[in-house]
Amino acid sequence: MDIDTWIERLSAELGVADIQFDNDALHTVLDLARDAAHEVERMAAPLTTFLIGVAVGRGETLGASAAKATGLLLGLNGPATQIDGEADGDPDQAG
Repeated sequence: MDIDTWIERLSAELGVADIQFDNDALHTVLDLARDAAHEVERMAAPLTTFLIGVAVGRGETLGASAAKATGLLLGLNGPATQIDGEADGDPDQAG
């Protein structure tokens, strides 16, 4: 099955056939998945695209959501949170 047929069938099955998934959107999502897989780890690709989909479902545009994720992946937005409790990677400054 080719990608266009898959997207058409899946969209119909999920009840979202009214969503326009054009070539630009396809490449945006695929590029984001690739970047997440390479900058984080492979499992980040589907999880990142899922979260982007949730954001879009809540009213954010695909372009804006993808730009935020890409900025975060490439370090352009700085860290969203300090997951490990360390400031600037210095273990002596744990918070």
